Amino acid sequence: MRSHRAGWLLLFSSVCVGPLAASDWPSFRGPNGSGISEDDKIPTEWSEKKNVKWKAELPGAGMSSPIVVGNRVFVTCWTSEGGVKRHLVCVDRGKGNILWSKPVATAGNERGGRGGFGFHGFASNTPVSDGERVYVFFASSGVIAFDMEGKEVWKQSVGTGSSAMFGSASSPILWKDLVIVTACNESRSIRAFDRKTGKEVWKENDLNLGASYSTPSILKNKDGEDELLVSVSNEIWGMNPANGKLKWFLSARLSPAACTILVSDAGVAYCVGGDRPGTRTAFKVGGKGDVSSSNVVWTKSGGSYVGSAVLFKGHLYWVDQRGIAHCVDAKTGEEVESKRLGGGFYASMVVIKDKLYAVSRDSGVYVLEANSKMKEIAHNKLGDSSEFNGSPAVSEGRLFLRSDKYLYCIAAE
Repeated sequence: MRSHRAGWLLLFSSVCVGPLAASDWPSFRGPNGSGISEDDKIPTEWSEKKNVKWKAELPGAGMSSPIVVGNRVFVTCWTSEGGVKRHLVCVDRGKGNILWSKPVATAGNERGGRGGFGFHGFASNTPVSDGERVYVFFASSGVIAFDMEGKEVWKQSVGTGSSAMFGSASSPILWKDLVIVTACNESRSIRAFDRKTGKEVWKENDLNLGASYSTPSILKNKDGEDELLVSVSNEIWGMNPANGKLKWFLSARLSPAACTILVSDAGVAYCVGGDRPGTRTAFKVGGKGDVSSSNVVWTKSGGSYVGSAVLFKGHLYWVDQRGIAHCVDAKTGEEVESKRLGGGFYASMVVIKDKLYAVSRDSGVYVLEANSKMKEIAHNKLGDSSEFNGSPAVSEGRLFLRSDKYLYCIAAE
């Protein structure tokens, strides 16, 4: 495989292949990775005494996002007592009681502990579900499939190395019968497993994968073919998801640490990444070999280091880690508006019925109009002193937020 550096990732189509309902939120950023929900019943205001349906105490901290499948919410956590363990927690969607929790011990000497470069800890990888099983990527402990009752179906190692500065963060995705995982920290590899048996179908290695923390995505090219988009340092790769072979690559002036995913519309993908100020790039998906000259639509200075962008009605929206919300014209790349919010941000913005929801680490959730003005509608705080680092999940009139202590269900009273 070509050894290059790169940027970020995106939305996956034709991904979830089980008995999922349209209202489910079965993966990071929702059913197609776009971070957009049409749910019109989500409240814009809440507090400890208003519109909190329930809160469930979690066994440990985490930066992963919750997912929703039917009447169950799944989220991952980590604990350190008696050695580092990761947990997959299943919560009843209606009542908020924990149905089961499965701890899994680490199998290697991993980076990820709090402090220094390890702010995100050991549970940054969001689970994914096809409605029959829940698939988790637990770094050195491997990729594990659980059934809906918490029984382990299969488990596969992806290596026990610790090559990445920030540890493990990429979330698994589903494509047809495959579970695809970017195991950058563990083995500088991308792997695909049969979702039913766990058998490894393909593996591709590359030295520069050690700096990729973003979640891979499936996107259709102009010919209607599915392509796997993978982000590494200062480069984006287009791969064949059936066999993992590289089809094309594109150079992008992004960050050596690739964190965000891509968003897309009509065959054009948008990469918003990099630290201070970072870079944003629009490019056409597809081609062969080096498409850096032929496929780039525009490139501008300014991006997001951790939180991913959302594409809505011709605008790109994101909030950077310093707490500045941005609105950019998707056709030109020019910034239309910026607005300073309070606190720092790791979570990605979502759009819920024409409104932007931005979850800060320690200063509450901001609700803004999803237009070029980004007028503030509400600023909601809960009496929780721990950090909120996971992106929200949305399902059937309920908003699910996770902190380092609790999982919250927000719903109109």
